[in-house]
Amino acid sequence: MITARDIIIEPIVTEKSNAAMGRSAYTFVVAKTANKAQIKSAVEEIFKVKVKGVNTMRMLGKERRMGKFVGRRPDWKKAIVTLEEGQKIQFFEGM
Repeated sequence: MITARDIIIEPIVTEKSNAAMGRSAYTFVVAKTANKAQIKSAVEEIFKVKVKGVNTMRMLGKERRMGKFVGRRPDWKKAIVTLEEGQKIQFFEGM
């Protein structure tokens, strides 16, 4: 059985995602097999908030070289979760 912690892998904390947090939009790395309904229920279960909407996108892994050897980083899935008015997620104590 897949749990909420298996669906939400980690939050993405960048300058762009921090700016979106002011609009109640939070960005997460999620399991590639997860759908929007699973992501919504996982965020509501883990963080105890109400989710307004979920947008997902598949991110292709970048090609990397080490001399003549070529490899790829793994593909991954990103979800932007928008919360209802007045809802907030705290990732760190200082936030």
